[in-house]
Amino acid sequence: MNRKRDYYDVLNVPKDASKAKIKKAYRKLAMKYHPDRNKASDAEEKFKEISEAYAVLSDDEKRSQYDQFGHDGIRGKYSWDDIFKGADFDRIFKDLGFGFGGFDSVFDMFFRGRTRRRYGPQQGADLRYDLEITLQEAAFGSSKEVKIPGFEICSTCNGSGVKPGTGPKKCPKCNGAGEIRSTRSFGYMHFTEIQPCSACQGKGVFIKNLCTRCKGTGTVQRPRRINLKIPPGIDDGHSLRLGGEGKPGTHGGRKGDLYVVLHVKPHELFRREGSDLFYEANISFPQAALGVKIRAPTLDGEARLRIPAGTQTGTIFRLRGKGVPHLRGWGRGDLHVRVVVNTPTKLTHRQKKLLAEMAEEMKDEVTFS
Repeated sequence: MNRKRDYYDVLNVPKDASKAKIKKAYRKLAMKYHPDRNKASDAEEKFKEISEAYAVLSDDEKRSQYDQFGHDGIRGKYSWDDIFKGADFDRIFKDLGFGFGGFDSVFDMFFRGRTRRRYGPQQGADLRYDLEITLQEAAFGSSKEVKIPGFEICSTCNGSGVKPGTGPKKCPKCNGAGEIRSTRSFGYMHFTEIQPCSACQGKGVFIKNLCTRCKGTGTVQRPRRINLKIPPGIDDGHSLRLGGEGKPGTHGGRKGDLYVVLHVKPHELFRREGSDLFYEANISFPQAALGVKIRAPTLDGEARLRIPAGTQTGTIFRLRGKGVPHLRGWGRGDLHVRVVVNTPTKLTHRQKKLLAEMAEEMKDEVTFS
């Protein structure tokens, strides 16, 4: 009779290894020796051995019992079901990428062979609708009548997708179950894998005679108009969810949702950042030097703005509360006015002479021609 290997040796970890290190070692070995990936003749036995070792060493109580009494202590205190109940196989196997769908847990998959049908009422698909709005509409909100790509259950076949007077045929491959089960035994461990039937795509039936109106989909498109309310402060890329306005579900499932994605058109004057607006005001050199009062555009009309004498290009003035209303909040952002001093490119002879005199008085070196 072969003597059982030490669990620490099986996982190739020291006796004082942390739980994290034990888990990392197990995942690496499970990936290497899983029978679905490793076709070597001894892969099944090694996989069973490392799974048993991890089930004990990953549980504090079982590990303590094993450290004191070895394998005899484990066999004397725990049944095999008890040993494997403590292991976090479910998450680890998902991490490893093994497709054991349809089970409440991997423990059920190993020992109980339990399964359940995954095919019942299915929610309808969500739909997307893109809507372009102006900055004014985004800032203050609006109500728009839009035409959406509505869907409804086909009245000809009542959503079955089958031509009236005919019926679906049971899939011969899965015998109507919609899934294929395969079971393999590794000693006391039983692996049962369930996959959707490839012949009927998990439906369990074939539809030979499709409904001529909906082409077998069970739904027909019927665009309709709705009144869409756009809240104040909405920004580019935001979406509005309209519950139950998507595609109808199947087998009694609820309808999906419609997501209206908003796109704000670029504004000819303003640039937006969050709730703030930015505007560039062009003034002349004399206005910058001597000061001026200008009319700055806002979303509410024009506002008076005083530019003090000696203002440099790039100076920013803030008009509080002249930006975009805060979405789902109080108040508004600000309007930032950036001053740009224009340098004249065409001067008369007299203008050049006046500037040259000013430069001479200010002792600025210039080239005058």
